[in-house]
Amino acid sequence: MIYWWQKGYKDVCLKRRSREGESFIKKTTSHFYYKLLQHLTDIPIQPDVGDSRLLDRKCIDALKSIRETQRYTKGLFSWIGFEKKEILFDRKPRVAGKTKWNYWKLINLAIQGITSFTITPLRIASGMGAVLAIIAILYMLYILSLTLIYNNPVPGYPSLICIILFIGGIQLFVLGIIGEYLGRVFIESKNRPPYFIKSYIRGEK
Repeated sequence: MIYWWQKGYKDVCLKRRSREGESFIKKTTSHFYYKLLQHLTDIPIQPDVGDSRLLDRKCIDALKSIRETQRYTKGLFSWIGFEKKEILFDRKPRVAGKTKWNYWKLINLAIQGITSFTITPLRIASGMGAVLAIIAILYMLYILSLTLIYNNPVPGYPSLICIILFIGGIQLFVLGIIGEYLGRVFIESKNRPPYFIKSYIRGEK
């Protein structure tokens, strides 16, 4: 790690090439989680990378400037940027003891990772509400056409379902809009620096 740091890399980390001793379920869920996180966020979060790494002073200063208390370190390491170098290794099975990371803690960590770096779930909720409202409107137009044009009265049950879908869709859409504003307030409350200074160039006086 020191070798690559001396080569100019600011963040030298260890990446698991293999995960011996882990169950198939854990490997699969971990793989899909990182795939989901990559699609939801604009940050290239490194998969299969642990917290064992060598950080340059510039990276440490950047992390210290972030004042938020709920820290998802895997995301923060990627968010600060700087040159990164991954060193592959094969992780052997645990020799003694048991991991303290049960599935419940891993689920909480996954939720923290998603909510710390994206408001996409709020936008998905808003989009689902809009889609439901549009489907309800189209179905109402279909019912009206059957009644007015073809003189085919539709029973009250489909109409009731259509109204429920429309109202539910509008509610979900409005909640999504409110969530969008709350998400922006949430991002601003983190007070993350807009940029980091990589180097200074002294000009001539």
